[in-house]
Parts: sequence; C-alpha cells; structure tokens
Amino acid sequence: MRAFWTLIHRYLGLLTAAFLFVSGVTGAIISWDHELDDVLNPHLMEANTPGKPQSPLELARQVEARYPEIRVSYIPLSVEPGESLALGVSPRFDPVTQDLTKPGFNQVFVDPVSGVELGKREWGAVWPITQETFVSFLYRLHYTLHIPEMWGIDRWGLWLMGGIAMIWMVDSFVGFYLTLPVRRRKNALEARAPATGKSWWQRWKPAWKVRWNGGSSKLNFDLHRAFSLWTWILLFILAFTAFSLNLYNEVFYPVMRKVSQVTPTPFDTRPMADKQHYVVPRQPFADVIERAGREAKSRGWSEPVGSIYYSQEFGIYMVSLYKPGDDHGTGGVGPALLYYDGTDGRLLGDRQPWKGTAADIFVQAQFPLHSGRILGLPGRILISAMGVVVAMLSVTGVIIWWRKRASRRVAVAQRHAAVHQA
Repeated sequence: MRAFWTLIHRYLGLLTAAFLFVSGVTGAIISWDHELDDVLNPHLMEANTPGKPQSPLELARQVEARYPEIRVSYIPLSVEPGESLALGVSPRFDPVTQDLTKPGFNQVFVDPVSGVELGKREWGAVWPITQETFVSFLYRLHYTLHIPEMWGIDRWGLWLMGGIAMIWMVDSFVGFYLTLPVRRRKNALEARAPATGKSWWQRWKPAWKVRWNGGSSKLNFDLHRAFSLWTWILLFILAFTAFSLNLYNEVFYPVMRKVSQVTPTPFDTRPMADKQHYVVPRQPFADVIERAGREAKSRGWSEPVGSIYYSQEFGIYMVSLYKPGDDHGTGGVGPALLYYDGTDGRLLGDRQPWKGTAADIFVQAQFPLHSGRILGLPGRILISAMGVVVAMLSVTGVIIWWRKRASRRVAVAQRHAAVHQA
C-alpha cells in the first residue's frame, strides 16, 4: 500500500511542481505588491503640487472627456497628502465595430490638485513587461499564468491553477502519510518478548530533522520532508485558499451553499452580461455616493465613503466605506460595502467585514488567509517566506525524483550486464 501512495505522491508532485514553483516565487514577491509599486513607479504614485485637491468626481469627468473610448469605473474619494489619484477605467462598447474599444490602459494617474495626468498603464498586462507593469504582471502570473482567452472564455488560467491547488491539497495528505514510520509486523517470538524497541514517536522524529552534514542527497531529501512537516498546516491553508479563490464561482461557492447558509452578494445572484449588452449606468456617481452616505449614517456606520466602483458587466455599483488608508480593513478582509443597481439606483445589498453567518465569515477569510493579511505585517512576512518554501519544496521534490530515476536506471543496467555475463 505504501508503494502505491509513493507513486501517487511522485506523479502528483511532478504534475504540480512547475506550477507551484512559479506560484511560490511570485507569491513571495507580491506579498509586497503595493510597496514595490511605490518604489518602482514614484512618477505615477506621487503628487506634490501644493494646494487644495479637486473633487475626484471632477477629475474623473476630465479623464472621460480626454479619452471618450473609456468609462471611469473606479474612483477613490480621498487621497492622502503626497499621493496621486489612481482611477480605474473600462473600455466602452463600440456599436460600429460591435466590440469593446481597446484603449491599451486600465488605470490613469492624475495629480489631485492640478489635475495633470501623471501617466497611465494596463494593470496586469502580459507584454511588454515594463517598470510600470512589472508588479501587476507578477500578480496575474501568480494565479492565472496569463493564459489568454480562448473560445470566448477568459478563465482558463483560473481553472488551471484552481485545479493545481486541488491536486496540491490531495498530495499534501499523501506526503504527510509517507513521513509516518512504517508499521513493522512482529513475529510470534517478538510479540511474547518485552518491548525494547523505539517508540512510534522516536521512529517518526528523524523525519522532522535535517541532516545538514549528511551529503547533498540526504540534505535535499531532508529539506523536502522536514520543511513539509514543519509547515504542513500553512501549506494546506495556502492550497485550500488558492482553490477557493480561483474556483469560487465554479466549485467553492456552490458547495458552501449546499453545506451551510451563505449570504450571496449581488454579484453572486446576477448573471454577467456579454460585452454587447454591458449595462450603461443611468445613475451618476455623485447620486450613488450620496445615497450610500445616507444609508451608512442611518445604520450607524462611522466610516465615510472611501471609493466607488461600477461594474458594467453586472450593472452594479459597489461603494466601499473606510477611512483614508484603511481600504484593506481589519485583518485584510476589506471594508464595509453597499451595492446599488446601476440602472434604477436601488440598494441591492451590503457586506460587513467579519459579520454574518459562520459560512459568511469563512468565505470572507479566504483572501486574508491566503495573503497573510489576517495577521497584519507579520502575516505578510510569513506568507512571503512560505512562497520561498513552496518553491524550494517543488525543486527538491523534482531532484529526489531525478536521482531515484537515475539510480533505477543504473540498477537496471547492472542487472542486464549480469545476465549477459552469466
């Protein structure tokens, strides 16, 4: 039986090794995505014009007037001193070409005081990889591998990496089982004799240690086995949350609804429109912001409206409520949200961080757990280190397989030579 599970572990590991190596390395880096972006792109992120900032809505209007082929879809409503205003934009549908426009950018950075455009970029662009797109390139590479749209479907990368995460979960249990000491059957004489051998823990204890001076082969094997054991819980959390985030709509959310009570968001209940029928907003940003402010006040929420996002794919406004600089929310779960219909402006629902049913809180915890933000800065450091561990385990696993494969080939060659000599 152990031989069977060894084969399973070997081939599941080989199947996922390259994907997990990429995911581990990129994960270690993108734990610091905002900080790296600030360092690499100060010309986009910083704005030091003295004076009173203009209204973000007015700045958004100016950008739309400058680029008629786009619609501003995301507006932060407060900017900290010395920072630019980063606007998210989406392509409009062109009735002439019967397709979406291709502006070549989805973010515009403006000076909040002067209104001068500081630059624009395509967040998550595949090519060319520039200083401005490097961090977002790694971010999307981490969970989609930048697999392009095919046959009208743009989720191939999400599905692939979600599937890899599911395999990784299964393989983590198999690998853990293989570290356990082999149960040795006793013969009749040994069964009658007093127990003098090592205890079960004493036989398992070496699996947790690294023989640093045992030679390269033993060191490589021990690094793979011991680090897998010491970090097993974290590895499983990373695998599970990667699965839940990538296959949220396809698997995770439907399963959660069957086993527990999950409060759906409007994005969960409303089908996404195709690009020829994207919903043109009929409610101005300002009206939705005013309604959200009144609604939050009536509920006793103390946080102001921090940003607003419009999804033309769903026809939904999403209003985030948070104080400046607190957009990640407590434990990285994000801010309180209010959802409004883009056509008639009616309130569609809400989301409060760390509130709801047990299933709601479990669903909310997936990204904070995966990113480490649930523990703040120490959590991000831990997840960054775990990215290195995942990459190391992928490499050491392949090396173990390669060396055993070479040894088996040598053994086969020796047996053939012995047969011929005989």
